[in-house]
Amino acid sequence: MLAFARAADTGRLGLFELTAAPARFTVRSTLDRTRPLAELTLDRTPARLVSPDGAAVLARVRDLACTALAAEQVGAAERALEVTVRYAQDRVRFGRPIGSFQAVKHRLADMRTAVDTARALARAAAAAGAPPRLAAAAKSACSQAFSYVAGEMIQLHGGIGIT
Repeated sequence: MLAFARAADTGRLGLFELTAAPARFTVRSTLDRTRPLAELTLDRTPARLVSPDGAAVLARVRDLACTALAAEQVGAAERALEVTVRYAQDRVRFGRPIGSFQAVKHRLADMRTAVDTARALARAAAAAGAPPRLAAAAKSACSQAFSYVAGEMIQLHGGIGIT
């Protein structure tokens, strides 16, 4: 297991490999069962220094994580759009599918634009190797697009009546 910690002798952030079992490992419950979470408590756990420049390593890990999260958000937004389009084709009001109404078409088109724009930025960040500013921009834009598409999905599924 790897951990970031401050070196006792220099006080600098470093990356360490734990060479013994951690003091305490506690599994935590979360709302999202697809994302397990645990708490690792270290107390004088023996470790070997892997990289003395932990700040640079941590920054790189952050940039890669932002890029991965951006890609995940694009996938979730895409799925939300797919489900909403299918619903708009199946749901009938006033004798025709709600997807045939211009107001619904415009909302679906705006959702598609948000997903496509977010996808382009996430792909650019991944293709460029997740440079810091592009990774941050991708995460920000994809978070915003996912939130927007999810909100529209709720509304177009009739969420206004249950909120």
